[in-house]
Amino acid sequence: MSQGRPSHTPARPPARAVLRPRPCDPTRWSHLVLEPARGLRSTGPPHVRRPPRPRPGHHRPGPRTDLRPDAEPLLPGVRLVEHGALDEDDFTAGAEAATRRELAPEPGEAPLVSRLRDGNAVVLGHGAVVPRMERAVARAEAEGAVATLLLCTGHFPAIQGSRPVLFAEPLVQRAVAAIVGDAPVGLVCPRPDQVADVSGRWAELLPGHVTAAGANPYAPADEAHRQIAEAARELADGGAAWLVLDCIGYTEDMRRTAARAAGRPVLLARSLAVRAAAEVVAAHP
Repeated sequence: MSQGRPSHTPARPPARAVLRPRPCDPTRWSHLVLEPARGLRSTGPPHVRRPPRPRPGHHRPGPRTDLRPDAEPLLPGVRLVEHGALDEDDFTAGAEAATRRELAPEPGEAPLVSRLRDGNAVVLGHGAVVPRMERAVARAEAEGAVATLLLCTGHFPAIQGSRPVLFAEPLVQRAVAAIVGDAPVGLVCPRPDQVADVSGRWAELLPGHVTAAGANPYAPADEAHRQIAEAARELADGGAAWLVLDCIGYTEDMRRTAARAAGRPVLLARSLAVRAAAEVVAAHP
């Protein structure tokens, strides 16, 4: 998920996950809840939990099946459990249009973009999604989460939790800043209408020149890779020495596409955020 700046001025995107002891559980993603493989007490035994049964006719938008293949190798010995900010929303055919209207940004509000289980994108407003994120954090903690990773590179107010809540945006931004130094950076974000805001936010953090281009990670696969390659070439031709795929929706395969097209090193937001979360797990032996 990626976005523009909301009207509030706060701390650190819709989606997360939970990390727990093995055996592995293919449930849902939106909030990553972190539990180390040993040493921390959980509220229940380390067995596979079944997600709550959906209401009749209710379509749960998770799981984020695109995230798990990239995240699991970075979290050995950890079981991922997912809680989506949109898990309580109805995306069945009869209700989808009304749900999308309810979630949409208010006039003048910067958009967030996320992915539904069927692969389609949904555009969200901060005002609509923040209360849903807070409820998702509460559900994760009720299941015994030691910490929750908010998997979206958007800019959010502080989300309250009784245990650590990790925000992808500052984790990614600070890691990138430490890596690239004063080199020029090119950012890829999902929507053209996010380019000005995204480049502006990063320019406040990075000393080098910052540019941005749009490429939709939620488009059909061939089109998504075409857009990413085009954006990567444009940014490299504009002088970027490093590229950043600044949305949790971009995958490792998309990173490779961007690197081949641009001939530049490419940093991936989802990878940076999950690697930092792994440190939280490792900190609890």
